[in-house]
Amino acid sequence: MAFAWTIVVMVVVLGLCWRYLGSYMVAVYEGRSRWLKWLERPIYRALKVEPESEQTWQRYAASVIGFTAVALLITYGIFRLQKHLPFNPQGFGAVRADTAWNTSVSFVTNTNWQSYSGETTMSYLSQMGSLAVQNFLSASVGMAVAVALVRGFARKGSSTIGNFWVDFVRGTIYVLLPIAFVAAIVFMGQGAVQTLAGSASIHDTLNGVTQVLGRGPMASQEVIKQLGTNGGGFFNANGANPLENPTGLTNLMSVLLILCIPVAFTYVFGKMVFSTRQGLAILAVMTVLFAGWVTMATVAEHQGNPVMASVSVDDSHTGNLEGKETRFGVPSSALYDVTSTQTSTGSVDSAADSYTPIGGFALMTGMMLGEVSPGGVGTGLYGILLFAVITVFIGGLMVGRTPEYLGKKIQAREVKLAALGVLVMPITVLVLTAIAAAISAGRAGPLNSGPHGFSEILYAYTSQTNNNGSGFGGISANTPFYNITGTIGLLLGRFGMIIPVLALAGALAAKKPVASGLGTFRTDKPMFVGLLIAVILILGALTFFPALALGPLVEQVSHGLF
Repeated sequence: MAFAWTIVVMVVVLGLCWRYLGSYMVAVYEGRSRWLKWLERPIYRALKVEPESEQTWQRYAASVIGFTAVALLITYGIFRLQKHLPFNPQGFGAVRADTAWNTSVSFVTNTNWQSYSGETTMSYLSQMGSLAVQNFLSASVGMAVAVALVRGFARKGSSTIGNFWVDFVRGTIYVLLPIAFVAAIVFMGQGAVQTLAGSASIHDTLNGVTQVLGRGPMASQEVIKQLGTNGGGFFNANGANPLENPTGLTNLMSVLLILCIPVAFTYVFGKMVFSTRQGLAILAVMTVLFAGWVTMATVAEHQGNPVMASVSVDDSHTGNLEGKETRFGVPSSALYDVTSTQTSTGSVDSAADSYTPIGGFALMTGMMLGEVSPGGVGTGLYGILLFAVITVFIGGLMVGRTPEYLGKKIQAREVKLAALGVLVMPITVLVLTAIAAAISAGRAGPLNSGPHGFSEILYAYTSQTNNNGSGFGGISANTPFYNITGTIGLLLGRFGMIIPVLALAGALAAKKPVASGLGTFRTDKPMFVGLLIAVILILGALTFFPALALGPLVEQVSHGLF
């Protein structure tokens, strides 16, 4: 009953976010909401940016890459020099070079994959000045790219798609900062820690032992890691640690923070292309996929642990509690982790490695579908729009006419760009997984053998290339091999998609709209919703089913549960 009420609250709050947060974001990106112009203008002067000037897609993409490169170097420098920098009460030394590089790339690409334990590796300056800052900045970059693509659909015969620096600044100061500020206060009120006082030593006189408890500026980082669909935690245990996620309210708020902006972006899309029904169609696709995967994971985890059944222990009445936080139980844990993997967040409040084979399958395949249900902040929208372009192309082939989407003819160039953006992730994941499984340095990572060990490798590269950042666990990923190969996935997963998206935005913006006719495939109707869902599922199955058959599916069969 409590979980049912959780779902009701989620639906109501997200419905309000869709309408009102979405409307506010439209005003922000159209320049009609300027209540922080006193802060906005000095930033433009510091960046030497003329906010009224617009950019072609090439200049927009160059700005994205240039900004990310500078952020990457600064972040890497802080990690390597943290021994000599302030706000390091624990006296942590420099982060190892390959770990620092992987982590820097991870955070500037909005992935937040962590191959280390944060509480024993990163100083407070590294946590605040690098990780938390990049949580804001990398999220805002993804939002800016999504808005640029929406402008591509909305504009007519234009050579520009907006100004990256304006979109980036407005997304940061008008959307992310205000929400994160208020939510951080709530988290602190619930018991999340926010201090610079260093670790606390607790002496247990009864047992004669002393325990060191990590502390730090956690509440502020916890909120933006969820809101910006980042996911990197202050602690290795992430959202399962009560100092980060202290109560059931903060657990529910975490889910809502993860989903609110991706859901609101469908309203932004509909309003900016002058048809709210188009946004509702995209939201319907996201909702169906999300509900299906939450149901799959929840049902699987309620079946009990197949390993326990193999030794004649019946835990079906409690569900699979292995690796779960007893404060939250099976349903809320499954909801939290599916929410995280259906977006590009990657934060967890339970151990994915301890899920049942089908429960782990649900988490893994949520990422393999491209994280479009609803996806990350900005990334979910532009990801699903790539699938939408492919869908209308297929629909056009069915009826024998040139496909159109939102009044724009979808021709060879647009289809090729959409296909490139969609395929770069699965190709990268499968190639990196094959390399890791074939050489000794890769096989040394998994702590389990057989199909589960293969699942650990596959999940690691799926998470990094999808810019998700969640860890399946059970794999020693903090090695030069995994840090370097993982970086390849991080970069290709981010920019191998952003560049085609911006090129597509430029191509669409330059097109003149065409009038719809009797043969036009309506993209705001249930038929389009169903076809788009089918395209996403079929492309995911065609690319990943053979790999999944070697991992979670064969593991499920080996327990005799099929």
